[in-house]
Amino acid sequence: MSAPQPQQPADAPNVDGHLPVPADVPTLLVKIFGKDRPGLTAGLFDTLAAYSVDVVDIEQVVTRGRIVLCALVTQPAPGLEGELRATVHSWAESVRMQAEIISGIGDNRPRGVGRSLATVLGHPLTAESTAAIAATITGTGGNIDRIFRLAKYPVTAVEFAVSGTETETLRTALATEGAKLGVDIAVVAAGLHRRAQRLVVMDVDSTLIQDEVIELFAAHAGCEDEVAGVTAAAMRGELDFEQSLHARVALLAGLDASVVEKVRSEVRLTPGARTLIRTLKRLGYQVGVVSGGFTQVTDDLRERLGLDFAQANTLEIVDGKLTGKVTGEIVDRAGKARLLRRFAAEAGVPLAQTVAIGDGANDLDMLNAAGLGVAFNAKPVVREAAHTAVNVPFLDTVLYLLGVTREEVEAADAQES
Repeated sequence: MSAPQPQQPADAPNVDGHLPVPADVPTLLVKIFGKDRPGLTAGLFDTLAAYSVDVVDIEQVVTRGRIVLCALVTQPAPGLEGELRATVHSWAESVRMQAEIISGIGDNRPRGVGRSLATVLGHPLTAESTAAIAATITGTGGNIDRIFRLAKYPVTAVEFAVSGTETETLRTALATEGAKLGVDIAVVAAGLHRRAQRLVVMDVDSTLIQDEVIELFAAHAGCEDEVAGVTAAAMRGELDFEQSLHARVALLAGLDASVVEKVRSEVRLTPGARTLIRTLKRLGYQVGVVSGGFTQVTDDLRERLGLDFAQANTLEIVDGKLTGKVTGEIVDRAGKARLLRRFAAEAGVPLAQTVAIGDGANDLDMLNAAGLGVAFNAKPVVREAAHTAVNVPFLDTVLYLLGVTREEVEAADAQES
């Protein structure tokens, strides 16, 4: 066991050789608020510059045209604080703003151990829900350091930066509260890994697309109701997936192979699917799909959407007819998790930096193996077991769980249009 390392003094230089503000140095918190207009930030710091103060921290928020600008600065030379206060108030009055200046010591107090990001998706997000979420965070011993809106449509997405409590503790508490409120909440650990290149792997049926592919085939075979009943039982976890797959595929025996093109044309992407994949690819992510459906459809989706990985079962076709059998390795519940690990290895992405999205019981192993498992409009058994759940019908809302804002998505789309 290595010897314990000495604690770094509060005023020790950081790795760049710079000294932080000592804890006992007097500082001033200068707050300006009122109607936003161009030039306010420059005006405030021009005013402060006359007193040779150093900037310790800055934060600015604009909401519906109203600005709150906070600057934490070192105290000016002895005897000049009163003049600085009077000058700042005079400047603020001249631009029809209000000013508040508070004396204090040192920088902001350190954040508590444990830092997490909690993303809340509301449709709508009510004041009652927000109050309950904030109270739950406090109840875990956490402190809300910052709140930031990621999107205003098609859902309201808000991110809470929380410190002082462990990520798993916060995730468990907020998952329980979110279920009561009917609000989707995802909690992830804060840190550099969130900005790292990732791999996102999705289920296909009822996730990437709105349909169950085998039911589309069954409609052409005249046995749609029978197949749909078996599919629903399998997705609820009531039937062994492999047995149910063979039973359903057997009903397709004799179908002409030309039905494949018809089914491909009938597939409907989930709203937001193209936006999700396009944005992930722009960010440098790799994207794949794993499906208990069929390569006859997933290969087409891979080409159309520019996916990096795709794996599914394969319908056997002999002499231009479906035989009612599948060939090759079966992609079932365990197979999906296995493929997630394989794709991650091929992509050079640690499993902790993978995201899995699915809706059925056969997705559970994959969701639990991923760094972040997202249950998308899922069955109850899946919602309860996944890291987080999204219960709105827009697949691109997953972007908000990764910290991507709606404005960033739209700006990127505009640049390429």
